[in-house]
Amino acid sequence: MKQYLGLEIGGTKTSVWLGEAEGNGIRLIGHRIFPTPRDPKDCLPLMKEAGEALLKDFPGKPAAIGISCGSPLDSKRGMILTPPNLPLWQDVAITDWATEQWNVPAYLQNDADACALAEWQYGAGMGTQNMIFLTCGTGFGAGLILNGQLYSGSIGMGGEIGHVRLADRGPVGYGKRGSAEGFCSGGGIRQIAETFALEAAQSGKRPAWAGNAFTTKDVALAAQAGDETAIRVWEEAGYWLGRAVSILVDLLDPEMIVLGSIFQRSGHLMRPAMEKVLHEECLPANLAACRIVPCALGEEMGGYGCMAIAEIFGK
Repeated sequence: MKQYLGLEIGGTKTSVWLGEAEGNGIRLIGHRIFPTPRDPKDCLPLMKEAGEALLKDFPGKPAAIGISCGSPLDSKRGMILTPPNLPLWQDVAITDWATEQWNVPAYLQNDADACALAEWQYGAGMGTQNMIFLTCGTGFGAGLILNGQLYSGSIGMGGEIGHVRLADRGPVGYGKRGSAEGFCSGGGIRQIAETFALEAAQSGKRPAWAGNAFTTKDVALAAQAGDETAIRVWEEAGYWLGRAVSILVDLLDPEMIVLGSIFQRSGHLMRPAMEKVLHEECLPANLAACRIVPCALGEEMGGYGCMAIAEIFGK
């Protein structure tokens, strides 16, 4: 039974995964996690140690290694190219390093593409030929499965919908005011909430949830409890999510769009506003052909993403 090793390198935490082939899917059998050191020289030995511990607990030799990390990166050369949340990770030849450690082939993809592969192979998008995955979390990026294969673009940056400017004004995301990431990511939704809370406070109705350290989860709980300002926040985010998704529906004509993280947990607060925009903006035939669903793999999606990279590119 084939084993695969996965390295999921995030801005705050790094996860090392071990999985094995099971029928037409993958079963995750082991997991180690630790805070991501700022310097890759400190992180690489920890990944090696975690991987060796997993292989000791579940003896075997991995057939391939799948590595997921935020962009920018060069998947063809296996290089991490200074992602914004990992500023010291400059030109790290991560696949060469992993191959040297375990003497098996290693493959690198950005985190949005990894999640797209995971949902396509093992999750909500199984059986589709044209599927888009939207991260809808800390950031707002897309992984594209087109005509039955991952589409990365000429330099591996295909699908960066978060950088598309939807309005001249608005919250900042991806370094651009009014971008899709500004309106639809966790950080963007918090910016919307701050603006709406300030407006409410100026009229003498500052929301109870609007303390200095509130989170999008706090705003979601308040909306579910009937708080009018919180409800407006999610309607606003849903409206702009609809604008972003409508571009993808008409441009790429997918069978399915899978939304992760925030939409999985709070999509019911965004969907009415999102769907209203979709029906106003999209070509009717395109919209009728496309299902828009929350992700199916939940908190283990990063692990499944690494497994999908290893399994697909390691064939």
